[in-house]
Order: sequence, then C-alpha cells, then structure tokens
Amino acid sequence: MKEVGTDKNGRPRLEPTGEEVVIECDDVLMAIGQDNAFPWIEPNIGLEFDEWHMPKIDSTTMMSTKPGVFFGGDAAWGPENIIWAVAHGHQAAISIDHFVHGKQLTERPAPGVNLISQKMGIHEWSYKNDYTALQRVAMPHADKAQALRNLKVEVELGYDDQLAFKEAERCLNCDVETVFSAPLCIECDACMDICPVDCINFTQNDEETALREQLRVPARNKTQDLYVSDALKTGRIMAKDEDMCLHCGLCAERCPTGAWDMQKFMYVEAQAAQACLTHHNAYLR
Repeated sequence: MKEVGTDKNGRPRLEPTGEEVVIECDDVLMAIGQDNAFPWIEPNIGLEFDEWHMPKIDSTTMMSTKPGVFFGGDAAWGPENIIWAVAHGHQAAISIDHFVHGKQLTERPAPGVNLISQKMGIHEWSYKNDYTALQRVAMPHADKAQALRNLKVEVELGYDDQLAFKEAERCLNCDVETVFSAPLCIECDACMDICPVDCINFTQNDEETALREQLRVPARNKTQDLYVSDALKTGRIMAKDEDMCLHCGLCAERCPTGAWDMQKFMYVEAQAAQACLTHHNAYLR
C-alpha cells in the first residue's frame, strides 16, 4: 500500500500498489476484516455513495439519498460496535414509522417516549385500576422523648412492608395515557359517568377560555393543555382536563366500543454501560 494524501479528517489515504511482498513465516494467524459490498444495488436508482463506496446517510434520520431507504450500523458508517448498531436501529425505526405515516423525519421523540404502544383493553389490564381516594401514609417516627435525649437516634423509622405497600397504592399510572378515538364513540356518556374525578366532558366546542369554564370541573390551570377531540356525530366534542386525570383506566374499561384505550409508551435508548453490565452479570452466572 502507499499513502496518497489524507481524507477530510486528516487520516492517511492508502491505495494498493500492485507490488507483491513475500514474508517467510512458520505460523500465520488469519485476521481478515470484512467490508461492505453493494454491487447488487443498481447505480441509477437514486442511491449515492461516497469515496469509500459507502452509502451517503443522514446521521439523524438514517435515511439514504433515496427516500424510504435506510441504513444503520456498519452498512452506514463502517466498523463501529454493536451498541452503535442497536442505537442506529432505534433511530431508523423511528424514521421508518414517520416515513410511512407521512410525518417529518426530523421531528424526533425525546428519550423516554416510544412509538410502540402496549394496548390495554378489557380483560388485558396490566395494572391495578381500582381507584380509591387514599390519604398519604404518615411516616412512623421514633418516640419524641427518646429522640430529644439522644441526638443520634434516627427520627424517621421508615415504612414496614405493609405501610409501604399501602403508600405505593396511591401512585398514579403516569406512564399510561388515555387515548380517545372519536370515530368509535357513540356518545353514551358511560366514561363520563364512571370517571371518579369528573375530568371527561361531552360538550359544544368553544374558544379555549370559555371551554375551560364550561367543563364539569372548570379547568383553571392554564399551564396544562386540554385534550379535545374532533367533532363527534352529534356535533359535540370530548374535552378532558389532563390536570385532573388519574390514569385509572376506568373510562377504557367501561367504554362499550373501545373508543377509549390506555396505552403505555416506552423508549429506552441503547446504552453501552448497561449492555456491558448485562454481559458482565451473564458471565458471572
């Protein structure tokens, strides 16, 4: 090989000279790397390649110069590692979903959000939805006289298993969201009837300030958006105050047509540290 200059990153560019070199050896260890090869891609379909014969890829969307064709991992940027390949797969999946739904590929969801929902319909509940207005469980404290006599006494004793379980039952299902489909709604008002906090409303649409006041429980927290549906068959709309919603799922359980659904979203970006820990634990076992 001979050096024929440098690339844009300052690395030497090498080209074969055609000269054959013979080295006498007793043993040879074969360590042959693998390169991408795309001879099967027709040159006139709109896919562009760089000087290294790699497809030109958008590093954010993973899309090539041909709309609808995506690359990731070694096929996009050459040898990296499996963690990067998995991360590219996540990003390409987001782009593909946006592409087939006609959305902007550059509008990326933030970490913590996924495009795949866990549908929770009738008889499929994966969490407890029996809402009870429980008060906060008081933290058990040490005897006051003992605590005053000895400054080293820990005042807050912590919950035992029973108190901890009771306190945990107060938690809302913040990662499970209500999803409403207007075409499926028959306006039976069953969801409005069963809602324990009266956050669901079927009413005439209006400008936001007036709409907030005409809800069953006026929505006066203007920092929280209202969930407003398209027009229903009667001309009314469904308006829900997200500030009041408990995510209990009773509306979806009660709905006879499946217009209400509870969907859980999860998006975990590939993390090298976690992958290494997983492999380490597997090795120890």
